[in-house]
Amino acid sequence: MASKKRTRLSAADRREQLISVAQVMFAEHGVQPTTVEDIAAAAGVTKPLIYEHFGGKEGLYAVVVDRAMRQLLEQLVNPLTSGGSPRELLERTAVALLTYIESNPAAFRVLLRDSPSWHGRGSAASIMSEVAKHVEEVVVETFVRNDLDTKVVPIYAQMLIGMIGFTGEWWIESGSDLSRDTVAAHMVNLAWRGLDGLEAEPTLKTL
Repeated sequence: MASKKRTRLSAADRREQLISVAQVMFAEHGVQPTTVEDIAAAAGVTKPLIYEHFGGKEGLYAVVVDRAMRQLLEQLVNPLTSGGSPRELLERTAVALLTYIESNPAAFRVLLRDSPSWHGRGSAASIMSEVAKHVEEVVVETFVRNDLDTKVVPIYAQMLIGMIGFTGEWWIESGSDLSRDTVAAHMVNLAWRGLDGLEAEPTLKTL
């Protein structure tokens, strides 16, 4: 019986495969418990190949985290820079971040997990705070355009990322059958109207 011929990947394709496999394993099992041996076995390669591409688990993890953060920020740039009313900004940001979570659940889980001490970014909270700092750079433009006090921009950036991010984590991890837009509408309901003015059946008004 003829053996099944293995498809040989290019160096670029193999690198992408290793990043994808590692991202899923880091998301599901955590960084510390996942070994180079685990990643190599899951990817169907030898350990030396991972060291060749990334220098080890630390280098591979750094690539996974940096890519996840870049993708998240790219998802947020257009909603935060395309103008409109504060309500439109809030709704677009909520939908954009939930879209990222829905499309990239493994990447988002990696961002939320505590990073190892050798990575240098610290805890999951510090990683999300770093994302919020990038968001500040975009939000400040909206504040200037609307003649608002830019000193409080960090507060709003942290609130946006915190509220949407941790609600998004619950949405993914709980297996909720609520749609992305429904979750976004309820978050905007609280952020926009406050507890005293909540709508019973909120909807996205501007999208």
